[in-house]
Amino acid sequence: MSDYTSLLAELRTAYAARSPQSAAWNVRAQQVMVDGGNHTLRLMQPFPPRITAAHGAWVTDEDDHRILDFWQGHLANILGHNPEVVTAALAQAFAEGLGLQTGFTERYQIEAAEILCAHTGAERVRFTTSGTLATMYAILLARAFTGRDVVLKVGGGWHGAQPWALKGIGFHREEGYQHIETAGLPSAVGEQVVVTRFNDPEMLRDHFRRYGDRIACFIVEPFMGAGGFMPATSEYLRAARDLATQYGAMLIFDEVIAGFRFRAGNTGALYGVQPDLATFGKIIGGGMPVAAVAGRADILNLASRSGRVKFSGGTYSGHPASMLVAKTMLRYLVEHEADIYPRLAVLGDRIRHILEDAFIAEGMYARCTGWGNDALPGSSIFMLHFPYQEDHPLDAPDDVFNPAVCNVALNGDVLQLALLLENVHITHGHGAASTAHTESDLDFLEAACRTAARRLKSAL
Repeated sequence: MSDYTSLLAELRTAYAARSPQSAAWNVRAQQVMVDGGNHTLRLMQPFPPRITAAHGAWVTDEDDHRILDFWQGHLANILGHNPEVVTAALAQAFAEGLGLQTGFTERYQIEAAEILCAHTGAERVRFTTSGTLATMYAILLARAFTGRDVVLKVGGGWHGAQPWALKGIGFHREEGYQHIETAGLPSAVGEQVVVTRFNDPEMLRDHFRRYGDRIACFIVEPFMGAGGFMPATSEYLRAARDLATQYGAMLIFDEVIAGFRFRAGNTGALYGVQPDLATFGKIIGGGMPVAAVAGRADILNLASRSGRVKFSGGTYSGHPASMLVAKTMLRYLVEHEADIYPRLAVLGDRIRHILEDAFIAEGMYARCTGWGNDALPGSSIFMLHFPYQEDHPLDAPDDVFNPAVCNVALNGDVLQLALLLENVHITHGHGAASTAHTESDLDFLEAACRTAARRLKSAL
């Protein structure tokens, strides 16, 4: 592991000097909020840019810097920040006297559910407000339906801050992914979670052979998100479907990131694999807090009034404004699918080439994950890595987050700050294209990457 203490100090000093207003707001934030905010990933050091406006591909901060943004609302804003198709619908609803919480039901949630079911192969859907809640409820349903206790998940897979997901997220040199991520969990939870390797069908078969009669569900992302931004292989997902069926376990696809990202519907359809349950979020909410569990009616009916699972909803589940936006976004993506997704795939390819080529040209070997495969031909998502060997495969979280394989310190805070000084925002090496990004934006990205790479190379 290289020591980037001096380089980080230099970058942070330069960043603080150019952002005095965000710095001042950070002082105030530290007085009233833990670490000055409410989402750890956003609280970069020495402080995050405080945003005053966001439109399309760009945001503006308190110091009037215009920043080209590829983070795009945690990858939720597939049409860019504040797209008119969404904001116009909200403005009209508020003008007509609907939008804030009423405590009643209305047509929007029905229309959103109809679209979601029609384009994901689900029989039933229930909405909630976050991906974390969606995956938690999906696992509750699977455990209740099967009467089993073991949850099988992928090392490096992030399924939200809920009990059965808080094992095996970050890579540890000694333990790999076999560890609990948080204090406060009952010890039994860790014992009930078995961690397997992404894109390794043989290990998956071995885990089913060892734990099959206890496995309630296998939860997996068909496109790995925080764990490294790589698609599952067709062999892996088909093995998952076959094994879950053979052993009577439920297959859960976590599509909080992948859903409606690669097509106007679920990503599982590109593989020809239908899970028992799937979770959705981010894009389906159009910038509002919407998530969903969708799938087989016999499983989801356990959440009915006469059922045994308390997936009964919270105050803001099915919020009128959120459901209006969800319906609007889903309908727009379905109606414009033929234009949106091919363009996003082209933009994603261009971005990955720009990132790799810019750093290689400055003498820093770099490779992106996020490329498509035989099932998923095009991808708008990217993550930049600095592997030590050119031919090492980057197919699983164990590859990209192992410090023996990749320089994991370089694509974290170092890269983020170096690019932010050039008015480009990505989060720990990753981001995504939106339909709002243009060719001129990509030219801006290329110039920023070359400048950032030169700065890093000279310091290293």
